[in-house]
Order: sequence, then structure tokens, then C-alpha cells
Amino acid sequence: MAEKAEGHSTFQGVIRLAKTLPQTAAEAFKGKYACWKASQLLIKERRPFGWKETAAHSIRDQLDKLLSDRNRIRDSAFGKEEAAAPLSPEDRDIVKSIRESVLDANRSNITRTEAYYDCYREFPELHWSFLAHMVSRNAGWNMTDLKGGLLSDVVTDQLREDMYQMLERSNALIFLDAYPQLLLYIHSRRLGRSLFHLLPEFRVSSFMRPFWERFWIERDSALLAVGLIINEQNYIEGRVIQNSYFQKNILHSSVFTLHSRFQMNQIIFPMLVHLPDPTADGVVQNVAVPPYEEAEESPEKDDAGPNSCRGMVGLILERFSNLEERIAFGKALYAMLFGYKEVLTGVQAFAAATAHRGSRQEYWPKLFTSEKKAALNSPQESTELLKSEWLPKGRRFYSPPLNEVWHDMAYEPITSYDWFKTKTAIDQVTRPKRPIFIEMTHAHRFAVQKTALTHDVERAVTCSDDAP
Repeated sequence: MAEKAEGHSTFQGVIRLAKTLPQTAAEAFKGKYACWKASQLLIKERRPFGWKETAAHSIRDQLDKLLSDRNRIRDSAFGKEEAAAPLSPEDRDIVKSIRESVLDANRSNITRTEAYYDCYREFPELHWSFLAHMVSRNAGWNMTDLKGGLLSDVVTDQLREDMYQMLERSNALIFLDAYPQLLLYIHSRRLGRSLFHLLPEFRVSSFMRPFWERFWIERDSALLAVGLIINEQNYIEGRVIQNSYFQKNILHSSVFTLHSRFQMNQIIFPMLVHLPDPTADGVVQNVAVPPYEEAEESPEKDDAGPNSCRGMVGLILERFSNLEERIAFGKALYAMLFGYKEVLTGVQAFAAATAHRGSRQEYWPKLFTSEKKAALNSPQESTELLKSEWLPKGRRFYSPPLNEVWHDMAYEPITSYDWFKTKTAIDQVTRPKRPIFIEMTHAHRFAVQKTALTHDVERAVTCSDDAP
């Protein structure tokens, strides 16, 4: 009788969840319209990102010639021909200093994200560094999600560990490759001479040298950003994405496949409603950040704070495992961030006012909390989300700070090889196109809703399996 009653209870729980699906679908439809409407406000005023097609054409020609030359060199000789000339004492000191800085800043997602932002604050022509800062914030949020209130019941301990390893390795390897390049530029600016002959000392692909040499002369921020996007995605393709373990245990797993199919692979850039004083770092005032459309409740001032984020922009990545799609996605993110005045102003304001700790409470304190004891612990979390736009204190989703749930980790030595071996990358050196549907507030909340629904179903099934 007890088993029958338990089974009936589980069945009723699943039925209750099923009854929420029509309302969930209605919310999704409403969200699509709200996205379109809010996006029109954000894309009204474009800002030029200074793409020069003549410079891009020159870069493509240089890369084509470089590739023809390098194809005659065996992989095992990578870097040796560039490093043949002895370094001057000053150059040796610079290389040593940069290596020490990279090692110190590469400790965790928190330190990497901060380092990217420091580069951009000092040298705002380094557009890619700000883009990397915001994408790295997303990586940190995804890492803490694995031990947060929604996903902790959905994935197994082993899958959780594997997913963290993949996220952390990707974040660390991109930083390991890109940060020395940024520091070389910073040292070059301070010394007043180009130091890009030192790129091979850091095993940077030969693909990047023409971009940096052109940037040193013309400061073409968009062209450099496109080069870095192509370079970094190719850098992790062979070292992470094509790794047989990650392929088998993560990228081909049912959880990851479902995540992609439900359009939950989102990169979001929060924007502030009320901006801080911009005089210190040049942030423009009076940004027109759209409010949460159709909201029934507004955030309470004493809870959300004057800098609370409600508006956000972003895009959805359909196939994370596809290299070409990731590159196109990165270029679209760049065009969205630097191609619209209101977007850049709002995101800059958020970054300036909000320290990165890895908790989603940083941008949605009315849905998430970093305090586990004050968080919602319910088998019907998706139902809670349908009751109102925001959640009251004591019933918000747990989103912990990164350093409270994950620790700094060492990783094995990285294989040194130059990925630049075909002409595919050369054809990708093209002008980024501005996306149109960029407002993500509803789409992101709907993704949270779908995650909560998955959580509730898993809790219902688990409770049934654990019943005596």
C-alpha cells in the first residue's frame, strides 16, 4: 500500500508539472514579442566599430602567404625558426615579467575575468578584452550553476565534475594564450616600440602576428577582435572540444544535448538601469535600458539596490561543439556589444559597478541568492517562477559565489602546436554583422524556467526511486 501511495504521489507531482506547460508556452510566446519590441529600442543608434575592408584584405593576403610558407615547415619545428635570434636583456626581462603575470592571473575564473577588465580599462582600444571579460563572467556563472539550486539535482556528481573541468580548461587555456598577447601590447605602448616579435616566446599561433602588427600601426580594434576570436576558438578546438574524454562524457551526453536543444546555451550581457558616476572610466550616462516587459512587480529598492540589473542583451549558441558556429557567434557578440551605443553604455556600466564573484545574484538579486540557507528548496521550483516575475526573500534560487564551491585547480601541461594549417580561418576574417534580436531578458528567464522544470521532474522521479 505504501509503494502504491508513493507512486500515486509521484504521478500527481508529474501531472502538476504537466499542467504548467501551457502557461510556460504562453510565457515563451509573450517573451518573443517582448524581445522584438525591446530590441528595436536598443538597436536604434548604431556606433561604428571602424572596420576597414582594405586592412582586412591585406591581412588575408599576408595570412595566405604565411600559410604557404609555413606548410613547408614540419609541426615539430613550430616556433624554432622565430626563436632563433637571441633576445636582448630587456626583452628577456619582459618575457619573464609577462610569464609571471600570466601565472598569477590565471589562478581562477575570478582572477582571469578581472585581468581582462583591467586591460580594457587602461587601453579601451582593446575591444576584445572587454568582450572576453563579459564572456568570462558567463563562464563563471555556468561553473557555479553546477552546484546551484537548479542544476545540482539534475546532473550526477561525475558529470558535474566533468563539465566543470571542461569549462575551467576552456577558460584557462584561452587566457593562457590571449593574455600574454594583451600584455605584449601594453608593454609596447609603455616602451613606445613594437614587441610582437616576442609572440613566439608564448607559443602564440603565427596567425596572430599580422593582426598585431597592423593594430600597432592603425589601431583597428574590430579587425584585431575578429582575429582573436578566430584564434582562441581554434586554440581550444583541438585542446578541449575534440578531446575524446570530453566528447564522450559531455558533448555527446543526453544532458548537454538537451541543453542545446532547449536553447539554453546563452551568453548574456547584463545592463544597468541606474548608472554609477561615469567620470572615472568614460561610461556614457542616460542609457535607455528597457525595463522587464510586462512585469507585474518591480524590484524593491532596498533589496535590488540602485545598480540592480534588469535589462540584458545576448545571443543563443545552438551548437557549442561546432567550430565555425562558435566563431560566427563570437563575431556576432562583438558586433552586438560594440555596434550599438545603448548596449555598450549599459554593459560598461554593469561591469564598472559589479564585481565578478560568479553568482547570478550579481545581475538578478530578485531571482537568485548567494546565501544557501536563505535559498528556495522546493520540488516545485518551476511553479514558483510562474506565480510572479520575481521571487520573494527566502524563496530565491541558490547561486553560490565561485570560490565557495570550486577551488583553484592545476592542469596538465598544454601541447604546443600551431593550429593554423588551412585556409578556412582566412575566409573567416570578415566584417562582423550586427544581430537584430538581442534583448534577452525574457529568453533568459524562460531558460531559467526550463531548467527549473527539468529540476522538478528530476526531483519527482528521484523521490519515487528513493522511496522504501
